[in-house]
Amino acid sequence: MHLRAHAKVNLALSVGGPLPPGSAGAGFHPIASWMACLDLHDDVTVEALPASSVSSYDIAWASDAPRPTPIDWPIESDLMVRAHRRLEASLGRSLPVKITLRKRIPVGGGLGGGSSDAATVILGVRRAYELDPDPSVIAAAAESIGSDVPFFLDADADPPRPALVTGLGERVERVPTVPASAILVIPPFSCPTAEVYKALDREPSFEPLPAPNVGLVRLLIRRAVESGRIDPSTCFNALTAPSCLVEPRLSAVIEAVTAIGGQQAHLSGSGSGVFIVGPAELVHEAQVRLSTNLSDHPVLAGCRVLRSMLV
Repeated sequence: MHLRAHAKVNLALSVGGPLPPGSAGAGFHPIASWMACLDLHDDVTVEALPASSVSSYDIAWASDAPRPTPIDWPIESDLMVRAHRRLEASLGRSLPVKITLRKRIPVGGGLGGGSSDAATVILGVRRAYELDPDPSVIAAAAESIGSDVPFFLDADADPPRPALVTGLGERVERVPTVPASAILVIPPFSCPTAEVYKALDREPSFEPLPAPNVGLVRLLIRRAVESGRIDPSTCFNALTAPSCLVEPRLSAVIEAVTAIGGQQAHLSGSGSGVFIVGPAELVHEAQVRLSTNLSDHPVLAGCRVLRSMLV
């Protein structure tokens, strides 16, 4: 069974303050985000094995990966492996499989690659074994792996449909797709999510809203759906400032992409991936400018520029 695990961008991301001690998810930050998938994807192959078999996992970069980096983490800690193990534990049975993952989505780019891989493995194992479990069991397994996993766990569509994602990522409200092109700029460095949230909590000037602004994100989605167009000037990301504090080179990248591309560039998630989104003609012009200036630009040298589509 061959499946695609798509990357995502956060077209809007509002972040609330950390949940108080004693509450479910204490210390974590609730969000309101407009998420959409890109045609950039990892390839996942899932093969059911005989009942007495031992599961095996193979992870490597695809030959056309834009920014391959060392796969130097223990395979048992990879999100796709954890997803398979969590599904087995939730269902109380062994589900031996052979899983092959060929990665294209950069690690640490805010593009959700690991979470997408995990959700795709859950869906792939379900299909390989023709499982029909209680949806709440699958949802709980996804939520326990990572906050972005429920967004990618869309059994009714491939690729996953855009959504308004709230709570700690567990509440996913699917919304219509707004056709758009995108330019991804991938710097030669990553940005650690945990450190970004620590910076958000530590710096008084970054004090988040008491609760994420769900109404604003919902309004931006409605306007885009009604107009059939994503206005890049209305996209926003509340994690941009703390991400730039954690990785100071990121601020210069965003400024350079905006200046050269002629449109406001935005951070996806906690970074380090930067994107411009909008109508095809606008994005094409930005791509030409960026590609022309990439190799000799003091800030963008070493970055990769990818043309993509929202899907």
